[in-house]
Amino acid sequence: MAFGWIVDQAEQRRRAGLVRTLRPRPADWPLLDLASNDYLGLAHHPEVTEGAAAAARTWGGGSTGSRLVTGTTELHTELERELAAFCGFEAALVFSSGYAANLAAVTALGPHGSLIVSDAGNHASLIDGCRLARGTTQVVGHADPDAVRKALVMHEGPAIAVSDTVFSVDGDATPLTGLAEACREHGAGLVLDDAHGLGVLGDGGRGAPHAAGLAGADDVVVTVTLSKSLGSQGGAVLGPARVIDHLLNAARTFIFDTGLAPAAAGAALAALRLLSREPGRAARAREVAGELHARLTAAGLEAVRPDAAVVSVRAPSPERAVRWAADCRTAGLAVGCFRPPSVPDGISRLRLTARADLSGAEIERAVRVIGEARP
Repeated sequence: MAFGWIVDQAEQRRRAGLVRTLRPRPADWPLLDLASNDYLGLAHHPEVTEGAAAAARTWGGGSTGSRLVTGTTELHTELERELAAFCGFEAALVFSSGYAANLAAVTALGPHGSLIVSDAGNHASLIDGCRLARGTTQVVGHADPDAVRKALVMHEGPAIAVSDTVFSVDGDATPLTGLAEACREHGAGLVLDDAHGLGVLGDGGRGAPHAAGLAGADDVVVTVTLSKSLGSQGGAVLGPARVIDHLLNAARTFIFDTGLAPAAAGAALAALRLLSREPGRAARAREVAGELHARLTAAGLEAVRPDAAVVSVRAPSPERAVRWAADCRTAGLAVGCFRPPSVPDGISRLRLTARADLSGAEIERAVRVIGEARP
């Protein structure tokens, strides 16, 4: 039977309790949301939704083609210009997703003969970029600049180190200063995924590289997503103009992919301008994360201290993590649930996202529900 092996794999997933299902949410979703990545609470902000609607009315429902054919509008270039300026980089290139942006950056900057040093805790999109790149990948210990340094000293030729700035599972940050120093000692470039830093870290939410003094450096390239703090969809690569020009000519996920829909570009641009006017939203997201951590810890739960807006709560087992998240949902609270093989360290977790628009009462309710639902 064609694809008969799929049935065997499905049964293995069922036995291991690893079956994933889609849960369509209604427009009037009643749950208190600590599961999404809408860190600044902008996905439903009137200015952001109007930015999407106005762009769709002006430019149409889709971009109509790849960026190099008909898929680049004046709106795309306006977003790229303002995003680069906000984050402190020379240039930017917008992609249809953050995943596509990461694939582009790693594959285009990791050619044959190069070394790619990848953090063991990196997001799947960076891992896939390493797998697709023609260079040789060496995975090193999590958030360990010395491990990066040791890998680079053994290689002659082009090299890059690749890392998340804030890791999506536990919300811990990599030591950017030490990482940059290790790369510069050996003439290597640094590619950073700031998906969970943009809008939360740095002056007014300008990101982790900006906070570390790396913004605009000629040896640093940063990827971001528009789907988290900016409440839209899409991704971008930021860096020196020569790097952006190289991606435009060499990155397959740019050349052959349909351009970002105008509505998403319009929403992201509106959110970026709103954040520029209201920089306190970034500090509020960090404040909420700290309050969640403090209250969860006081309730006797094992919560990881957050470096940005992700708060991770350890669970005893994959099965109990799934049940814990389900019981929270029944009680009106949506939380994320991470378990193997999504988390390679074998530790299952509830993953909470701190939104800047959460009230004190909502934080209190969330902590209460999580405590009462604890298995």
